[in-house]
Amino acid sequence: MFKRTLDFTFALVATVALGALVFGIVIATKLTSIGPILYWSSRVGRNNELFKMPKFRTMRVGTPAVATHLLEDPGQHLTPIGSFLRKTSLDELPQLWSILKGDMSFVGPRPALFNQDDLIALRTQYGVHKLVPGLTGWAQINGRDELPIPEKVALDVEYLHHRSFWFDMKILVLTVIKVIKRDNVTH
Repeated sequence: MFKRTLDFTFALVATVALGALVFGIVIATKLTSIGPILYWSSRVGRNNELFKMPKFRTMRVGTPAVATHLLEDPGQHLTPIGSFLRKTSLDELPQLWSILKGDMSFVGPRPALFNQDDLIALRTQYGVHKLVPGLTGWAQINGRDELPIPEKVALDVEYLHHRSFWFDMKILVLTVIKVIKRDNVTH
């Protein structure tokens, strides 16, 4: 309950504080590409329940709904500002909505795509599916999509067994550092 209260409070404060930036991204997205401003992705949440997770749309309309690293040439699908939004992680800002709703937390395993059966099965096998997914997580700061699924799940399990307020704070600080340094961002 403590974590949920902190998540809600910080998401509300961040939403207000970043309102002007969000508005700017909305305008830039609309002016530079055809299609909706937000992309709503079907994701696997706590206890393997599906929810819709919003992101600023960084890919052109019609791009296949698969993990970006599985696309043959992700760059050809990016919108004119898509690369910038991804490299700065600004495309993730709408997920504050998912945190406010309780579908996500600031820290937890990144929510799997609905069709990542191998990742979902391994997380379920090790009990990771019981956690609320996060905007960032232990696996995120240790390799993101470049990690093979078994390594990603091993890091998720490590988080499951060691989660605490201070571990979450460490992950948040390391996330900020990774975003600033643009570590593990390929497009």
